[in-house]
Amino acid sequence: MQQPIDIEALCAQRGLRITDQRRVIARVLSDAQDHPDVEALHERASAIDPRISIATVYRTVRLFEEAGILDRHDFGDGRSRYEAAPEAHHDHLIDVETGKVIEFVDPELEALQRLIAEKLGYRLVDHRLELYGVRLDRSQ
Repeated sequence: MQQPIDIEALCAQRGLRITDQRRVIARVLSDAQDHPDVEALHERASAIDPRISIATVYRTVRLFEEAGILDRHDFGDGRSRYEAAPEAHHDHLIDVETGKVIEFVDPELEALQRLIAEKLGYRLVDHRLELYGVRLDRSQ
């Protein structure tokens, strides 16, 4: 997993006004070790400040996403999930049984994707890769 990103600092860099409730939501997102959805963010943020409504979390997530601070993912479970916009590229492997999301970087895979784009007459400027799987050894 990537190093924690200070979302509150990113808000300041981008000139976003940081209210107390946004600060709590930013900290929860910065501390997340997973890719939470809005409901999970609300649960964690309201445990810190019970005055935070789910509507506030929705508005804040949308604001952070529009500012390029958050990335939204749809991992096929019908919920938008969020992570701090990473400084370095990574891909995702999603366990379809548990919903666990594993971040990874594979230089060979990155080179292959560039090669495929070039063969098709393109220069690759961005991509997202999501792999979906089940554990080979389900006892773990």
